[in-house]
Amino acid sequence: MSEPTWYRSLYGRIAFGFIALLAALLLAQGLLFLWLTDRIIGSPTRTPAQLAEFVAHDVADALAANPSLDLTSFVNSHFKRVYQPFDVELTSGQGAAHNREGLPPNFPHMVERRLRFAEMPRPPEEVSRIRSTFAVFAPIVVAEREVGIVGVPGGPPPVFVTLRLIGPKLTWAGLALLGVGAAVTALVVFRPARTRLRSLEQAAAAVGEGRTDVRAIEAGGDEVTALARAFNRMASDLESRAAALAESDRVRRQLLADVSHELMTPLSAIRGYVETLQMPEAVPDDVTRNRYLDIVQQETQKLEGIVGDLLDLAKLEGGGDAIEFDAIAVAQLFRRVADRHGPALRERGLTLDVTIAPDTPDIQGDAVRLEQALQNLAANAIRHTPPGGRITLTAEPAGDRVRLVVGDTGPGIPPEHLNRVFDRFYKVDASRAGTRIPSGSGLGLSIVRATVQRHHGEVMASNAPDGGAAFTLLLPAARSGC
Repeated sequence: MSEPTWYRSLYGRIAFGFIALLAALLLAQGLLFLWLTDRIIGSPTRTPAQLAEFVAHDVADALAANPSLDLTSFVNSHFKRVYQPFDVELTSGQGAAHNREGLPPNFPHMVERRLRFAEMPRPPEEVSRIRSTFAVFAPIVVAEREVGIVGVPGGPPPVFVTLRLIGPKLTWAGLALLGVGAAVTALVVFRPARTRLRSLEQAAAAVGEGRTDVRAIEAGGDEVTALARAFNRMASDLESRAAALAESDRVRRQLLADVSHELMTPLSAIRGYVETLQMPEAVPDDVTRNRYLDIVQQETQKLEGIVGDLLDLAKLEGGGDAIEFDAIAVAQLFRRVADRHGPALRERGLTLDVTIAPDTPDIQGDAVRLEQALQNLAANAIRHTPPGGRITLTAEPAGDRVRLVVGDTGPGIPPEHLNRVFDRFYKVDASRAGTRIPSGSGLGLSIVRATVQRHHGEVMASNAPDGGAAFTLLLPAARSGC
């Protein structure tokens, strides 16, 4: 089982999702920090001088409207959205510091001294020097009279002050971003994997309950997908084995029914005639008695034949019969078939034609078993060929195999029966009527198929174009030197 590509791996997705979440969190935190810092320290659009003028103007307007103004309340409410710190001092003694934490130490006292200093006459150059050294100041003028002063620090506040101001906001913003990022990561990375793991769990539970038709989701291409594919292969194997077991059980039941039926027929005949022979009044003379005994003997032989064929078939299909592979000449096999069935051929007035193509190699197989298979096919052909007909035995090379064909000029096999003629106890005598030779046990063709399969060959049934049935055997050719 191949490993998933790193970028499709579940571990890779988790790592990538973690890195992406961390990067997004750091970027968002950095942008928020810059925005808050800009609002606290100032920006090019609001310098300390501009802020001082802005605050002085608003305080002056408020004092002009309300001379008894509460300066602290006004500053806290009116400038609450301003993050930059500043200090306001009035000649009346009122003072208010905005964002006191951001002001330098003793900054309000410095602004207060500056207010008192402004009331004393000083050279302009000295006043300019004081303004540029410590802070930026703007007078509060009401009715053309200076009633106070606004001081704004000329430089940024200390780092710890900035952090103290923006720390809580950054913390809450970071927690919110972390929660959102974790939720997105869970939905994008973990939710699909959880869905497929849940599907795999449900499929495993269904298999545990005996259902083998369920399958897990194989989408994704990661480790969960590999696990789902392995599970689905296991479920498919279990389904195939369950189907094979069910078919085997069906075949076993059908075989028991067929065997019971086939054995019951001769046994019933034997029992009937034996019971008849036990009643003296039912057998008036020796001729009748001998006829009944002949029937009993025939049925006994038929019963023995069925049992023998069943044993042969069981050995072949179960692998219990050892197959000895030797080089077998086709002519030898055909000659033994002709010798075995010569009397039946003469009795029915049938002709046997044997054709062996030049360069036909020997067959690699067991002579006894292959002869038995050909004998069964020949007996089947003789049984279904009307008097005056012809039986053909043909052999020719077929690559690394040898093709053997047993044909007849009988009525042929109906097409709907061709696929079932090799089944146990399956007979088509009703469709191939017109013969006087009794039907066989129904196992001959099954033995033929089992024999050919044990030789790693193939057997097929067909109808010849000019009429009659043809059974084709493809058997492995003997290796050179065998």
